[in-house]
Amino acid sequence: MNNNTNNIKKSRIVKVLTGVGLSLSIVLSGSMLLPAQPAHAATASASSIADSVIKTGKQFLGVRYQFGAPTGRTNEFDCSSFTQYIFKQNGIDLPRSSRQQSKVGTPVSKDQLQPGDLVFSDTNRDGVINHVSIYMGNGQLLHTYRVGIGVTISNFAGSAWDRTFVSARRVIPNNGQASAASLPN
Repeated sequence: MNNNTNNIKKSRIVKVLTGVGLSLSIVLSGSMLLPAQPAHAATASASSIADSVIKTGKQFLGVRYQFGAPTGRTNEFDCSSFTQYIFKQNGIDLPRSSRQQSKVGTPVSKDQLQPGDLVFSDTNRDGVINHVSIYMGNGQLLHTYRVGIGVTISNFAGSAWDRTFVSARRVIPNNGQASAASLPN
C-alpha cells in the first residue's frame, strides 16, 4: 500500500510539473509574437548619434583654432569646419559656414536644446551669425574659437554665446536618420 501511495504522489508531481512546463512554454512563445516598441528604439538611435557626435568632437580637444581653416583638415579648425567635420564623421553632411549651417535641420528654442543640437551666435552683434557650437547637454557647449584656445568645452549659461544667441537647429532628427529634406544636396 505504501508503494501504491508513492506512485500516486509521483504521478501527481509529474502532472503538476508537466502543466507548469507547458504553461511556461505557452507564455514564452506568446511573448515572442508581441510587436517591438519602435518609439524606444528611435529615441535610442537619435541619442546614440548625438553621443557619437560629441565623442568624436571630444577627440579633438585642444586642436588649434584657425579662422577659415580648410574643410577636412583635423590639425586646425574654425567653428564651422569643426562642426562640419564632426557631423560628417557621423553620417550627417553640413554646409561649410555657420550661416549656411543655421539654415538646415529643424529650429529649436534655447529651452528645448538636446545633446547634438547646433547653437548659433552673433558674437560681433552685427546681425550676422558668426559662430556655431554643439550643445552637449548639462549646459555645456563643444566648439572651437580664438587662437590660443582651440577646441574646448564651455559653459553656455551666461557666456558670450548665450548673450549673443541667435538660434539653434536640430540636424539629428528624432528617428536618428538625417533627413534629406533638411540637409543640403
